[in-house]
Amino acid sequence: MTIEVRLPDDSLRQLPEGATGTDLAGGIGARLLDAALAIKADGKLMDLKAPLVNGAKVEIVTSKTPESLELIRHSTAHLLAHAVKRLYPNARVGIGPVIEDGFYYDFWVEKPFTPEDLPVIEAEMRKIVAEGIEVVREDLGRDAAVARFEAMGEPLKVEVVSGIPSGDIISGYSQGDFYDLCRGPHVPNTAKLKVFKLQSIAGAYWKGDEKNQMLSRIYGTAFHTQKELDDHLKRLEEAKARDHRKLGKELGLFSFHPEAPASPFFHPKGTQVYNELVTYVRELYFKYGYSEVITPQIMDVALWKTSGHYENFADSMYFTTAEEREYAMKPMNCPGHCLMFGTQKHSYRDLPLRFADFGRLHRYERSGVTHGLTRVRTFCQDDAHIYCTPEQIKAEMASFLDLLKEVYDTFGFEGTRVALSTRPEKRLGTDEIWDAAEGALAEALNEAGIPFTLNPGEGAFYGPKIEFQVLDALKRPWQLGTLQVDYMMPQRFDLNYTQADGTEGRPVMLHRAILGSLERFMGILIEHTAGAFPAWLAPTQVTILPITDRANAFATEVLAQAKALGIRADLDARNESLKAKIREAQLAKVPYMLVIGDREAEAGTVSVRHRHRGDLGVQPLDGFLATLVAEVKDRQR
Repeated sequence: MTIEVRLPDDSLRQLPEGATGTDLAGGIGARLLDAALAIKADGKLMDLKAPLVNGAKVEIVTSKTPESLELIRHSTAHLLAHAVKRLYPNARVGIGPVIEDGFYYDFWVEKPFTPEDLPVIEAEMRKIVAEGIEVVREDLGRDAAVARFEAMGEPLKVEVVSGIPSGDIISGYSQGDFYDLCRGPHVPNTAKLKVFKLQSIAGAYWKGDEKNQMLSRIYGTAFHTQKELDDHLKRLEEAKARDHRKLGKELGLFSFHPEAPASPFFHPKGTQVYNELVTYVRELYFKYGYSEVITPQIMDVALWKTSGHYENFADSMYFTTAEEREYAMKPMNCPGHCLMFGTQKHSYRDLPLRFADFGRLHRYERSGVTHGLTRVRTFCQDDAHIYCTPEQIKAEMASFLDLLKEVYDTFGFEGTRVALSTRPEKRLGTDEIWDAAEGALAEALNEAGIPFTLNPGEGAFYGPKIEFQVLDALKRPWQLGTLQVDYMMPQRFDLNYTQADGTEGRPVMLHRAILGSLERFMGILIEHTAGAFPAWLAPTQVTILPITDRANAFATEVLAQAKALGIRADLDARNESLKAKIREAQLAKVPYMLVIGDREAEAGTVSVRHRHRGDLGVQPLDGFLATLVAEVKDRQR
């Protein structure tokens, strides 16, 4: 008996029944067999040794296949667990998933691992690679799987098996003296895993629940080539140098204090940057037809029950009681905007109505997930809600995209990626409403010619959303802008408008943000610029450096002229060397330094230095100030 499979070039191959991906690759050529890692059969990633099915379209997976990097990292996580079990036989293994840029594995050990343990474990991993151990899959019944892991003394694996839904295939993989529970697939041999690095250690509660056992988590990464790994580690070092928590402290932008966990205190310089961001967005609101509003921070719980937040979001909200009434700190602005819309009658001629709100929001985030400015408990969004007719959705979407592009161009973000997040399991509304909302967003994206991917189940509880990711200077993706179509909240608040024929219509509510949380955006921007903000955003735009006491009078005059033009300038008249003053200004990432000596004071000029471009030469004071004013006004990068 023979079977026939179709290759990616649509050519056909006949093989004996029971043939595997290994047989297919070997029949094509020894070079392909040597490079083979797995197969894709009808689009599904499978082990190289999996039997081929008659009629399937089969691709041999090599390092050039996009999915292969995740496969390598998944198998390297197992390699890590294998090495740990060899070195620490009493260790109990947890789970070892692939994550962005790498993998981790959790272990239950008597003594938590330390950084000094990583080179030892890594050396053992390399020994296992050198042994070239075959990796073999085995399908198990539930009872057999439980019995096997009980006999191995692996209680965490027993718990995982017990949680697998009835009817799902349970499989395990062996490589020599190591056996692990896993869906797979994996590389066929440990010799395929040659480029990896263990990076760090952290504590992690089993299943993320602080009531469970604390485990020791080892993070690592893996690549196909050493160059890829070296480039990645170099980017990590650069990212460490750009860490906004580190730079925020060094530049005096913000601080955190235990009296207000995960809630930033913005210092004068940080507040200056923050307010410039708000001012910029406000100018765009005027240009794009938004009306800014202010709404209360604390409102009756009844409001949040009407909106659906109490039912779907209560675990992330803060509550308080006064005069026997229960209130909640607002986690979102949308219900307050619905109250405002409902205070008067609206005609179709009034729509679209765009409410923008910089109100402070509060959401409870677990202490284990808070992270500098990028995950906080109190924040402000460049938040807006658009009330429009169903027919106006496309036009509002187009306007939103124009606004988005203008903002991201200003900050120098490139490579925008777009994803459509669809209905979550826990949601409001009928399938028909969700069909209409998801269809409206998909149609608008298609008509705009914008490619997008799907994030199934990742929408908000009240509607689907489009999410916009940008790449920063280190090519790291950050999700910023969002647009959500909401048919439910206008219904729950009974919002209406008078249509052209005199009948009542229900508006559609669009939730949108460009920067998102200003706190989070500021953290991203600090890392994107390495703290060297463009001149229009810099807390101090110019520092004036007189060389001698004789130049102080003119330096003071320069300071006055700069401030009169709205330039944020300061004067460093300390009795320090010019070299020391320049270095300090460079560390503070001030865009421009004006060096003034006797000749400059006499001629009314300034010697200009730029933090990146160095010496720009002697310039007339008026000319320099005019150039800087234009640079700031145009928000040049």
